[in-house]
Amino acid sequence: MSALKPLLANHHEHCDALFAEAEQAANTAQWSDCEARFQAFVEALDAHFRAEEEVLFPAFEAATGMSGGPTAVMRGEHAQMRALVEAIQAAVSARDADEFFGSCETLVIFMEQHNRKEEGILYPMCDDRIPQAQAMADQLEQRLGATA
Repeated sequence: MSALKPLLANHHEHCDALFAEAEQAANTAQWSDCEARFQAFVEALDAHFRAEEEVLFPAFEAATGMSGGPTAVMRGEHAQMRALVEAIQAAVSARDADEFFGSCETLVIFMEQHNRKEEGILYPMCDDRIPQAQAMADQLEQRLGATA
């Protein structure tokens, strides 16, 4: 039975919802609200990335002996998304709607592709290959909080 995929996929949805709230605030030029909502998204996204990079990926690598495979690709994509997040934060601070929405569009596409790869390939592989996947899911849930 799958333990990791539903937990992490639900957290993807939580992050997506927080991101959408920030975009909605920017749509109406409520920049202070946008800033607060975007910060909530950034914190959730960072928690997600850290949970994967510090717990899930090392366990997968230990179980499979793969260190240059799918987890290396996901780490690289995390770095690219972090850079986009920084650009969006700068746009929010500058109240620059054009830069905000342009960077958001790029990030949304990137996140959708990234999440599909994780949910369709990596998480099922983790569920299959990591011993004690349910215990790991419990540990990840504690790190991610009630939103997972």
